[in-house]
Amino acid sequence: MELPNITVGGGFAGTSGESSSYKFGLFDRTITGIEIILGNGEVVWASANEHRDLFFTAAGSCGSLGVITLLEMELVEAKKYVDLQYIPVNSVQQAVEQLRLYENDPGVDYMDGILYSMTNGVIMIGRLTDEIMPGRLQRFDGAADPWFYMHAEDVLNKSRIENVNYKESIPIQSYLFRYDRGVFWSGLRAFKYFITPFNRITRYLLDPFMYSRTMVHALHRSGLSARAIIQDYGVPYDTTEEFIKWTDERTGIWPLWLCPVKSAPRDERSFSQGNNIKDEILLDVGIWDMGPDDPHAFIKLNRDFEAKVTELGGMKCLYAHAYYTEQEFWDIYDEKKYKELRRKYHAESLPSVYDKVKVDLQGVAGETTMAKKKEAWGEWAYGHFWRTWPFGGLYGVASATKGLLIQSDFLLKK
Repeated sequence: MELPNITVGGGFAGTSGESSSYKFGLFDRTITGIEIILGNGEVVWASANEHRDLFFTAAGSCGSLGVITLLEMELVEAKKYVDLQYIPVNSVQQAVEQLRLYENDPGVDYMDGILYSMTNGVIMIGRLTDEIMPGRLQRFDGAADPWFYMHAEDVLNKSRIENVNYKESIPIQSYLFRYDRGVFWSGLRAFKYFITPFNRITRYLLDPFMYSRTMVHALHRSGLSARAIIQDYGVPYDTTEEFIKWTDERTGIWPLWLCPVKSAPRDERSFSQGNNIKDEILLDVGIWDMGPDDPHAFIKLNRDFEAKVTELGGMKCLYAHAYYTEQEFWDIYDEKKYKELRRKYHAESLPSVYDKVKVDLQGVAGETTMAKKKEAWGEWAYGHFWRTWPFGGLYGVASATKGLLIQSDFLLKK
């Protein structure tokens, strides 16, 4: 998985994909067995051969069928470097054509893309190797190194001028976590929030705060996550252009991440893939930015996204908040099978997957308006003080700083 703060258990119980998912599928497809504690205290081993129904439904069901304490996973042989080829594209259609072209090439190990606009993007094709290209070594994990998405855009512009597909060698660990610094491109929002110049010097000085673990911590502690759009939607190749055009018209959010994901066989699909998927390959579109300040407008936008993806025969990743009503949710996922498994494996005392991913729709859809309880002083202060610029952000940074100091001392990282 592209971010090192995502755990193996989280990748299995949630929904996680990365640049080899076009070949292997979602992360849970690399897991061959799990040890899980059931609601009655019984410990069982589940796999494709033992407790098969539990094994495949536990994948992507957010820990709602039991507590997973051990996972067995498949690995592939590692090499020292990834040769990364950057291919410029001028449209969504071109991006899809390039992804389809390389997906059956046995020499390719990794494949993803970034769209900077409807007419400007890059597809990146990676191949494992032990050889290094002379003069073409590039890293992304040092304070002075470029953020990957910015480097890719620079390479894209250079490739257009020279009319060549640029290639370079990246150490394997630096490649796997190339999006960690800056959290893809979400770190740019922090500079904008604090009205801070965004340049090589400021990125160098603020580098300790620019890693996914720290930034996600700060985002949640600041309260700003309540209006952050952090979503991945998988859509069929044939509807990708329609979806991205719709996204641009509704939000104007750029860049977008493209990551093809291979679907599992129907009888081996994780819970999160639902009943809506018919295509063998889906293209995951990563959409990460700040949404509308108004809570109702924010909820409506997220609901519109979910409805559009369902209409196009796609799915959303359940690592993120879900804005479905309960009926809408179970129209997509197999409620009957899920509830039968909850009874069979003594999980009914645990929160359901819907309980874990849903948000308060605040009356926008499908909810009965409840009497509003009187707000306590502390709740008022949190709502009106910490979420007022720049107090919420400053609190998030202070909390992240404390976490950095404790983590560095306790884990002896430095």
